[in-house]
Amino acid sequence: MSVLTLASDSRDATALESAEAHHARLAGELAGRVTLLLTAVDRDPRAAERIHAGLMAFCDHSLLPHAAAEEAVLYPAAHRMREARLLVESLIGEHRCLTGLVDALRTAPEPAQAAADARALQVLFEEHVAKENGLVLPLLAMTPEVCLAELLADMHHRLANGSSTKSAPEDQRKGAPEDQSDEEGHDRYEGRIEETGACGGVCGCGGAEETNEPELDVRDVPHAIRHATVFGALDAVPAGTSMVLVAPHDPLPLLAQIEQRSPGVFAVEYLERGPEAWRLRFIHR
Repeated sequence: MSVLTLASDSRDATALESAEAHHARLAGELAGRVTLLLTAVDRDPRAAERIHAGLMAFCDHSLLPHAAAEEAVLYPAAHRMREARLLVESLIGEHRCLTGLVDALRTAPEPAQAAADARALQVLFEEHVAKENGLVLPLLAMTPEVCLAELLADMHHRLANGSSTKSAPEDQRKGAPEDQSDEEGHDRYEGRIEETGACGGVCGCGGAEETNEPELDVRDVPHAIRHATVFGALDAVPAGTSMVLVAPHDPLPLLAQIEQRSPGVFAVEYLERGPEAWRLRFIHR
């Protein structure tokens, strides 16, 4: 099924789709990391500490700089449009809430509190990008006087040069990180994924014992961010440990993407093969 993209020209139509895909990757990675943290809190406090640290690094190097770049580039262009002014001001307010949740997550006194703050951050960010995708970005793309492609290029330039916070409003969070993680594409390809009969003790889970393994169930995750959610979760799995994925079907295209993205890094073991769920253990070698 094709999706109608409204834009003033083909260049902005492509830019709109690229921006939406970028948001999906950010939301997916955040969801994956948060889900792993939620499961690890009850199963393995030490793993929860590592996952929490990785989540903070993601927020500092990707999520917050992205928000600052939006305020410096996209939001001023939209704010000049009378019909978008109040919406943009509310989105800036949501950026402050996102920053506050990241700060609360950073200083959480115990894993359970960190998990609660992380879940709140995930929900708010998903609602936030839905407004941007559904309202702000299409409005910019449809306005002939605005070139969305150039705005996004400016955003990416600021992120690449660590300058996204320098031109942000004065009340932008001080001390925001200047580093960032570039988004990468994840194209499908035909690859060969080998099965392992057991983890062989690599993950420290004791063979068939799964008690302390974090589990990521993506059956209810929206398809648009499902793969990005898995990528984010796998990024939070340290070497020598493992994660169990629960999928609604045999995820062969996903496995090919993971192998392309991280060649030879993860061994895969099927624990269950349908019909309602496929469960796979990913062992970070």
